[in-house]
Amino acid sequence: MSNHNFTTTILVDNSAADVFNAINNVRAWWSEEIEGRTDKLNEEWAYHYQDVHRCKMKIIEFVPNKKVVWLVMDNYFSFTKDKNEWKGNKIIFEISEKENQTQLQFTQIGLVPELECYDICQGAWTTYIQKSLYSLIATGKGLPNGKDKPQTEDEKRLTANFTTTFFVNQTPEEVFKAINNVSKWWQGEIKGSPTQLNDEFEYRMPGIHFSKQKLVELIPNEKVVWLVIESNLNSFKNKEEWNGTKIIFEITEINGKTQMRFTHLGLVPKFQCYGDCSGAWEMLVQQSLFSLITTGKGKKVF
Repeated sequence: MSNHNFTTTILVDNSAADVFNAINNVRAWWSEEIEGRTDKLNEEWAYHYQDVHRCKMKIIEFVPNKKVVWLVMDNYFSFTKDKNEWKGNKIIFEISEKENQTQLQFTQIGLVPELECYDICQGAWTTYIQKSLYSLIATGKGLPNGKDKPQTEDEKRLTANFTTTFFVNQTPEEVFKAINNVSKWWQGEIKGSPTQLNDEFEYRMPGIHFSKQKLVELIPNEKVVWLVIESNLNSFKNKEEWNGTKIIFEITEINGKTQMRFTHLGLVPKFQCYGDCSGAWEMLVQQSLFSLITTGKGKKVF
C-alpha cells in the first residue's frame, strides 16, 4: 500500500487560537449529529451520516493552537466491501504560521488511493475542510451536515423511514436500467414490467406477501418511485401496513461513483413488519440489486 495519505491545506488570516478552537468545534463544521465531547484529550465521540457512514474517534493528541490528532477506533461504511476501512487511521490537524497567516494542514494517515472509499472520502474531506471548516474559521459559521429537527408528529414519523445506500462504479444509466428490471433482483413472482409512468405491477411470495405497485415518478438516470396501492402481509395482524407507502430509488453521481439510495417511505419502526421487511430490503438492495448492477446478474438472498 502506498504512503500517499490524503492531505489538504488552508490558509486564513485568523489566529492559531481561532483555528484550534474551530477544529475542536466539530459539530459546527462536520456534523450536528456528533455525540460526545470533542475538545479534550482522551475524550471519545461518535459520528454518523444516515446509514452510510459511522465512526468512533478518540482524541489522542491535543496541543493548544498547534495540533490535534484523532484515532479512528471503529468505522462502518455501507458502500465498501471492507466495511471497516478507516479503522486504525489517524486524522491530524497541524497549525502553523506562514507569511503572516495561519496554515492548517489536514492529513488522514491511512486514507490512501488503494482504499475503495478513497475517491468519495477525499472528496468529502476536501469539502469539509476547504469550505465548511474554512467558513467556520473565517466567518464564524460552518456548513455541517444538518441534524433532523422534526416539528410535527408526521415529520417525526418520516425521519424513521427505512433507507439504505450503496456506491458502484457503473453509470447512473446502468443503475437506472437495473432498478427497472425488477424481476432480476426482487425475489418472488413478479407480474408486469414497470417501465413507463403509471405502469402497475404485482409482487408475490406465495403464502407470505403480496403487493401491487404503481410507477408514480420516473426521471431517467435519477429517480424511480413506486406507490404501493395494495398489500397483504400474511404473517402479521395488520396485513395492509404497506398500503399507501412509497418505495423510492434515488441515483446521484458523487466523485466519479454512482450512489443509489433506497428509501421505503412509510416503513417505520412502529410497524409490526418493520424488522422482517427492513431486513429483507437490506438483503435485496445491498446484495441482489447491487449484484445485478455490478455483474449483470441478481443474487438469490432467500
